[in-house]
Amino acid sequence: MTAHSFPATAAELAVALQDSRRRTLALMDAWSVGLPDLRVPRDPALNLPLWEWGHVGWFQTWWVGRNRQRERGLACDPDHERLPAVLPQADALYNSSTVAHSARWDLELPGLKAVKDELERGLEETLFALVRAGEHGEDLYFWQLVLVHEDMHSEAALYMAQALGLQMPAAWAERPASRPLPAARRTLVVPAQQLCIGHQGPCNFAFDNELHAHEVSLPAFEIDDRAVSWHDYLAFVGDTGYAWPRHLRREQGRWLFRRFGRWEALDLEEPACYLSAHDAQAWCDWAGRALPTEAQWECAARTQPSFHWADVWEWTASRFEPYPGFAPHPYRDYSQPWFGTHRVLRGASRFTDERLVSPSYRNYFLPERRDIPAGFRTVARLG
Repeated sequence: MTAHSFPATAAELAVALQDSRRRTLALMDAWSVGLPDLRVPRDPALNLPLWEWGHVGWFQTWWVGRNRQRERGLACDPDHERLPAVLPQADALYNSSTVAHSARWDLELPGLKAVKDELERGLEETLFALVRAGEHGEDLYFWQLVLVHEDMHSEAALYMAQALGLQMPAAWAERPASRPLPAARRTLVVPAQQLCIGHQGPCNFAFDNELHAHEVSLPAFEIDDRAVSWHDYLAFVGDTGYAWPRHLRREQGRWLFRRFGRWEALDLEEPACYLSAHDAQAWCDWAGRALPTEAQWECAARTQPSFHWADVWEWTASRFEPYPGFAPHPYRDYSQPWFGTHRVLRGASRFTDERLVSPSYRNYFLPERRDIPAGFRTVARLG
């Protein structure tokens, strides 16, 4: 699996921003059909859909339309006084840095039409500013930032819909498998080496937690060439009585999987997913294996042609910590608040837009989360 190209020019960004917005609107329509009142339980793993989409629009205008220093890119002062918001109380409603997650259920949010209207206005404003930026050679960082931000929220809308059993449009839901899955999980032997990990391209955009590529010294190790399959995971479930994921059920001697509200036959060769880091560790303990560190994972992704990835997010053994020399980008709350408490996942899921697929991308969640399309692969246990 190789990383996909990321839009670098103003013209490429304009196309990508419109593509991302089409996906957002399609998912909004699907949510509105499947959940007409757009209310979800007050749960740390969920977000109110109207808040989520309003936040996407607010984020775009905050960092592009209202940003007086957008041409400065990473040198922008994040605390400078923004231009006034068109939508009254927008900052009080949608600023994720100041509006606590648990408080969002109590807000008087604008309705669906008002949110769609603001999304349309904000995109027009963003594209108009992008033309000027392209003509004047301005730094395009903030247009790239709002693009990946919207892509990530579309992925979140999909795994929330999966958690709630809502139907989603196939065209905007899952990418096909990155390539045909190997017939069976094999072990790759990775020689000892000095490896530079962290952002090195080919993507010209990176989050602050990926930067400051640095060398690590890795002893030789053995790693699976693919994520653990349902066949292998359910062997553990049958042997130990461990609880199976809630998207599975057993019926008339066969396993079924609930995909966006529909029960279908489970493909036992697909990667096991919707597993927590604790589930992954339990399987490793049973099998006498270990989770890879994120450095081992990235090393294999960069150096082993047979390393198959980008079908599920993959838990690693590594806590989410800053790389040496870390400095926060203007969007300071993206990484820094989560250091030390979250676990790193690598790869990508089939909900992830191809623009975000990169061997250096560091995803991170609390290790108990089971609502994201995450699985795992393993390495040989030391000793």
